Amino acid sequence: MTAEPELAPVLHIERELRHLSVLITQPEPSECLHCYVYRMLEFGCTGLRWAKRYRDLRAPRATALERHLMSKGAGCDCEIFMNGWSLHRKYQVYDPDAEEYDYPEELPKCQGVRGGSVQPCGLWTASSGLGSRTIFRLSGR
Repeated sequence: MTAEPELAPVLHIERELRHLSVLITQPEPSECLHCYVYRMLEFGCTGLRWAKRYRDLRAPRATALERHLMSKGAGCDCEIFMNGWSLHRKYQVYDPDAEEYDYPEELPKCQGVRGGSVQPCGLWTASSGLGSRTIFRLSGR
């Protein structure tokens, strides 16, 4: 039988990890849905987990968000960028070897949106898909 004092350090670490996980997955003040989801894809894509978290925390009245994203072909967080929206060309970097534009290693700072909005900031534009190269970059971060 384990003595309770021996568990105290473990319980403290678990509590601290829970606290940190909440902190690092919070939307930044005025951060748009798209910048937030793109940033959170570092932790993986499992459905519309990050989009729904953003909605729940920042725009709870956006009850049609899932339906809207699905209408753009975004059934999961990474598909938001594969099928629905892409980074404006002016924020992408040109790769002369591949002779094409690609996302920079680090996105520019989010341009912000008003509270309660699920609209993208000015970094994003509606698209018809980005192709497999960007899909790989999103999933291979």
